[in-house]
Amino acid sequence: MSVDLAAAWIAVVGPSEKARDCWAGLITRWSEPHRRYHGIGHLSAVLLFLDEYGNHATDLDAVRLAAWYHDAIYDPRGADNEERSAELAVDELGALGIPSDRVDEVVRLVRLTARHDPNDGDRNGELLNDADLMVLSSPPEAYVAYLNAIREEYAHVPDPEFRAGRAAVLESLLETPPVYRLAGLAPMEAVARRNMTAELSLLQSGPGSATPTDLVAGQPAEGAAAPAVADQHAAGPPGPPDH
Repeated sequence: MSVDLAAAWIAVVGPSEKARDCWAGLITRWSEPHRRYHGIGHLSAVLLFLDEYGNHATDLDAVRLAAWYHDAIYDPRGADNEERSAELAVDELGALGIPSDRVDEVVRLVRLTARHDPNDGDRNGELLNDADLMVLSSPPEAYVAYLNAIREEYAHVPDPEFRAGRAAVLESLLETPPVYRLAGLAPMEAVARRNMTAELSLLQSGPGSATPTDLVAGQPAEGAAAPAVADQHAAGPPGPPDH
């Protein structure tokens, strides 16, 4: 499946010239060459997920806008991507005339993606959390492609440091009960945990002892089917929106 990114943007901000210029800037950001996973494909996948499960939200347009901005600034060498993305949302959405209470919610949601731990009952946060983490319950081959893409984004990090950092992320997620908050995703919880546990074992086994493709051989093919999402590794930027 695919998503019309131009139409998706216009649907939440309107068709003004200023909105079109903002869209073009966001697409340029999401199409940066250093993005191997956190690019147009990931954005499309998140937006498709929101279309499918949007009835969970109390303000779906705020969640959709947060999806556009949650990785709008993505520098693998930086430690403040979410905060800078939130600040960008304030500046750009304010200039577009988006109501201040909705902008505040977008900012809150963007910052929430830094830790992926929405409070119980935070329906907007739960929806964005699950959309952002849906890749974790991918089939084995797709999960390996995701791992390789993440490693490419962090190619500047030496292997020992990368393994330690990635292992810490996985351990944090595995300690979260549950990873997914939407009731409809309960079947995917076991798939995500199996993927992460296998990856963590691989990371802890030490360099040279295994490769990401070993995850494919070690994972059973059966399991719940993932919700329909876009190819999260799709690259090319879309054309401009119509008036």
